[in-house]
Amino acid sequence: MYALVDCNNFYASCERLFRPDLNGKPVAILSNNDGCIISRSDEAKALGIDMAAPEFKVRDELREKGVTVFSSNYPLYGDLSERVMEILRQFTPYVEVYSIDEAFLDFDGVIVPNGDFDAYGLQMKKRIAKWVGIPVCVGVAPTKALSKVANKIARKFPEKTGGVYVIDTEEKRIKALKWTAIGAVWGIGHRMKKKMDTRQIKTAYDFIQPQHETWIKSMMGVTGLRLQKELRGEPVLELEVPADKKCIATTRSFPKRVTDFDALRERVSTFASVCAEKLRAQKSCCHTVMVYLGVMETDEKHYRSHFQDMITLPFATQSTLTIAEAAIKILAQLYQKHQGLRFYKAGVVVTQLIPENQKQFHLFEDENPKHLALMKAIDHVNKKTGERKIRLGSQDEKTWNMKQEKLSQSYTTRFDQILTVKC
Repeated sequence: MYALVDCNNFYASCERLFRPDLNGKPVAILSNNDGCIISRSDEAKALGIDMAAPEFKVRDELREKGVTVFSSNYPLYGDLSERVMEILRQFTPYVEVYSIDEAFLDFDGVIVPNGDFDAYGLQMKKRIAKWVGIPVCVGVAPTKALSKVANKIARKFPEKTGGVYVIDTEEKRIKALKWTAIGAVWGIGHRMKKKMDTRQIKTAYDFIQPQHETWIKSMMGVTGLRLQKELRGEPVLELEVPADKKCIATTRSFPKRVTDFDALRERVSTFASVCAEKLRAQKSCCHTVMVYLGVMETDEKHYRSHFQDMITLPFATQSTLTIAEAAIKILAQLYQKHQGLRFYKAGVVVTQLIPENQKQFHLFEDENPKHLALMKAIDHVNKKTGERKIRLGSQDEKTWNMKQEKLSQSYTTRFDQILTVKC
């Protein structure tokens, strides 16, 4: 049996955790630079607040309807997500973190008391609520795709299901598939739904009918046939083991257009530093460093363009100093070619990754061996303090320099912002 555990309105729930006065009230979370709405509580959804709506367009509406708005606080959300995932690993060692707010669980070889998955799911739900304070829904079924369906039912009917629904009989499976609209099926996007409508495939139950197999194969290939088997109760999708990334990118949009080279250098240096940190975290080294700049103007000539260049290093590295030096060198070349334009975005990408224990030394050129010890010391201090206290001289004090006018405190990731309880 598989389970899908999904946190309810995760970003909003994270904010409410430290603001209990907002329970039962509408809450919305904004994207980077306070751009668009990316998360809404159920109360905000009921008020008709649209997903992905630009904040400046709905600002008056949010104020009139009493919606509390927060800037996205990713360090807080990431920490609370990891706490939820650690609790799930207490119930089974086989956990696939599918996204920041949901995970698949495989119970193969796990002894569930009395085989009662309802009680087991309620136990997970209660432990997460008590230990972390985040509400979740649990869907259990013989396959991953069916567990998605079961989770939607648990989320839709919390009073009847208690937030946990188990598809453990053929009768339940058929009933669930007939209830599930085709657009709500895992892996069916908006465009594919339109094509399904032309074939009169309205529900998940219609999707699994044998007469549609040939058409589904022609439209979706092997993926569609696998989804059919999953919905029929035949497990073909196993939990995915997380693999190291083949490339690492750090990109951000600027709050305002940038033309000054020093400002660009600071941003690119910061992005290169973060890429190097991520390399060391997954114990990898890179051979190639790429920098790109984005331009978005109102005139026809440069409405939206990207300029990029790269350098292949003579040796593999994970050193912040080496990667930042290469990135700034690329930036200088790009800036010289396109000086005078107003840049709205920049990014650093490191590719051609290899495991750090497979690094080959160059006969004539190699990195300063002191870099390795220095990077370990910097990572240790930054991890201990919970923020990037040690930076390159070319970096600004603010890591992202994003517009976050409604940012909440980092209650669990910074000692200076820890929650104060007055007795």
